Amino acid sequence: MDKYRAIPPGYMTVGEIAEKMNVTVRTLQYYDREGLLSPSAMSEGGRRLYTDKDLVKLHQILSLKHLGFSLDDIKNRLIPLDTPAEVADILTEQAAAVREKIESLSESLRELEVLRQEVLQIQSVDFKKYADIIVNLQMKNDFYWLIKHFDDQTLDHIRSRFDKDSGMAFMNTFMQLQGEAIRLQNAGIPADSDEGLKFAEAYWNMITDFTGGDMSMLPRLIELGQFQNTDQKWKEIQEIANEYVEQALGVYFSRSGVDPFQEANREETK
Repeated sequence: MDKYRAIPPGYMTVGEIAEKMNVTVRTLQYYDREGLLSPSAMSEGGRRLYTDKDLVKLHQILSLKHLGFSLDDIKNRLIPLDTPAEVADILTEQAAAVREKIESLSESLRELEVLRQEVLQIQSVDFKKYADIIVNLQMKNDFYWLIKHFDDQTLDHIRSRFDKDSGMAFMNTFMQLQGEAIRLQNAGIPADSDEGLKFAEAYWNMITDFTGGDMSMLPRLIELGQFQNTDQKWKEIQEIANEYVEQALGVYFSRSGVDPFQEANREETK
């Protein structure tokens, strides 16, 4: 009993602060040895004594630890807590770090949930597709779901032909041209007009960029807007766009005297 009476008012023993902050006494002893959190005083009996200020500092240490910082990083981030401004500054910094962590974890959770849905829809174990989906999710590519519809040959072609930036650029071009096709269709612009032919030329340039000269890829590119079991809105947009695209390319090839799509189909039937 004398040992407990020797503890001055306003101080806590190592056991008391450990209980308040839900940590072990061994953890506090370790933080003391590492120079992270030393007791503010020692009792006459040699017991470590802590104050409310130490409790706030421990909260700071634990918060940073939960955010994934190493003990060395935490040492560098600890600041004095001697004025209201200093306390407010560290709380502001911790709050910002927590928000960043929450955003990161929320994004990781979203990616996990999306990948799970895609895995179930693929209905086969295909780690190359899983990896592609993960990479595209991290790229914030909204068209990650298209991957499950491509066969291995098409995906190998895409992997060899496009990197992160060029792949996104291609998809942006594709969507812009699909939007332009819908605009021309709704505006009643004839496919054989100058504007229609200009559109067809731009669309064909996009196709040749995708194929890299490999005409056997053409039928697979056509499938881009014709996948089954896709988002209904996507299907409706592609159906409208493809109607005009087919007309415009038909006129474009007719005037040039060449139809690469027919040639590609003949190659596939050989």
